[in-house]
Amino acid sequence: MYKIISKKYLNPTVVQMEIEAPLVASKAKAGQFIILRVDEEGERIPLTIAGVDKEKGTTKIIFQVVGATTEKLKHKEKGEYIADFVGPLGKATEIEGYKNVCIIGGGVGCAIALPVAEAFKQNGASVTSIIGFRNKDLVILEEDFSKISDKLIVMTDDGTYGRCGNVTIPLKEMLENDKNQFDLIITIGPLIMMKFVVLAAKPYNVPVTVSMNPIMIDGTGMCGGCRLSLIRDGKRIMKFACVDGPDFNGYEVDFDEAIKRSRQYYDFERQAHKETCNLLAKEVK
Repeated sequence: MYKIISKKYLNPTVVQMEIEAPLVASKAKAGQFIILRVDEEGERIPLTIAGVDKEKGTTKIIFQVVGATTEKLKHKEKGEYIADFVGPLGKATEIEGYKNVCIIGGGVGCAIALPVAEAFKQNGASVTSIIGFRNKDLVILEEDFSKISDKLIVMTDDGTYGRCGNVTIPLKEMLENDKNQFDLIITIGPLIMMKFVVLAAKPYNVPVTVSMNPIMIDGTGMCGGCRLSLIRDGKRIMKFACVDGPDFNGYEVDFDEAIKRSRQYYDFERQAHKETCNLLAKEVK
């Protein structure tokens, strides 16, 4: 059992928790993830490690409430326990050899982008961060990004905070001004956002790394649930995000296939979330 050390809401649907997991905290690196179960009968879900405190032996997770399991997790409070917390899993983000990096996060993907940006900064790189949200009420982690970014740009789709528009707007402006100013672009967030970041960078031949978080079950490559296709030299190559990633060359990812696969359980997920909400409401009564 793993104790919840702290809990806070970053916005109405995004929750941050600090979990007592010293073995995970001692080994975790930026870009890796864990798989947890809320209780012994629960499903396994992957969540990216949003930070660690090695001295306290705690691991930070940030999640958006979208399905049954995240709804159950949301109802857990400080001092309570979750059943399983396994990791770190996946390959850590490669940070060596880069001097100027652009980190682009979208929505709750910013929780993944933050420790990656911090790792590059600690390694001596200059970090430009672009973070995007639908509106002002959904903005998270701005203060944290400002502390570790040499330049920070906040975008909202409706213009209620920061600049109006999507994250590719400032990226294109900077690349048009100087196509060689970034050694690497890393983008983390909704699949459609990452797809268009890749398309925006392609004319300038800047390397782009994308963080893929498809459906996962066991986290060891055995189930095949997290498979995705890369197109390399005209050939289709299958990879598994849990063991081969989650980071991949953005120019190789078949985003159309990934987007299609990500939507196949949407109706089931929404129904499971509704049933869980009703069940928890009855328990409260």
